Amino acid sequence: MTVAPLIAAVLILMIAMSFAWIVHRRTANAGWIDAIWTFAIGFAGLVAALASIAHEASWRQWIVAMLVGLWSIRLGLHLTQRNLKRSDDPRYAKILVDWGTDAARKLFWFLQSQAWCGGILVAAIFVAARRPDPALLPTDILGALVFAGAAVGAAIADNQLRLFSADPANRGRVCETGLWRFSRHPNYFFEWLGWCAYPIIAIDPGGTYPWGWLTLAAPALMYWLLVHVSGIPPLEDQMLTSRGAAFEAYRARTNAFFPWPRRRP
Repeated sequence: MTVAPLIAAVLILMIAMSFAWIVHRRTANAGWIDAIWTFAIGFAGLVAALASIAHEASWRQWIVAMLVGLWSIRLGLHLTQRNLKRSDDPRYAKILVDWGTDAARKLFWFLQSQAWCGGILVAAIFVAARRPDPALLPTDILGALVFAGAAVGAAIADNQLRLFSADPANRGRVCETGLWRFSRHPNYFFEWLGWCAYPIIAIDPGGTYPWGWLTLAAPALMYWLLVHVSGIPPLEDQMLTSRGAAFEAYRARTNAFFPWPRRRP
């Protein structure tokens, strides 16, 4: 199995995140960073999944390419629409203030680290697309269904939050409607769940394709990033600042990530 498509995909990500750094320098809106990263992962994932298209791509390659393409388009457009309505991303803004006068240089290398993290995700796409079984398997269908459920769930959560935020009566309040009653970050949960589709497709319990186990790195990485690094921690710090006691009470009775019935006060 040649790794040339994977190397090309990582180079695409590094170039894309260099472009994201330039965009931030020109616009001072760090929100575009996540949108560019999402579209870059989608494009690099398509390259990794369909690199052998000049010869003959399998049905599995087409399925995996479709999954990453749909993920990239949905999330990328959602982030783009959000960025058009605000001047900056508060999470990045706080980090840049903390970095002080060296912020530009540190941001550049931080974005390159995001490119390498993206490389791990693209590697999972690459490995899943190349599982050697020639026929479609039940795990291919199951993986696609898990992805579809995750995409629908993320879209519902995003729309529920959008509708809540658009109502002037909710200014200063915390969204606790719909999926947000069962998780403080249902959108993050469903984004993570979508990456579980690739191990389902790639892993062969019989052991004929040991490379498939490497795809577990994708959901593991996304969980770590969303729950412990760039997702929940900075966002909840911001929410505590802007919502105060209301968010503290919401946090006390609602699971952070995995949807679960609410705890009693």
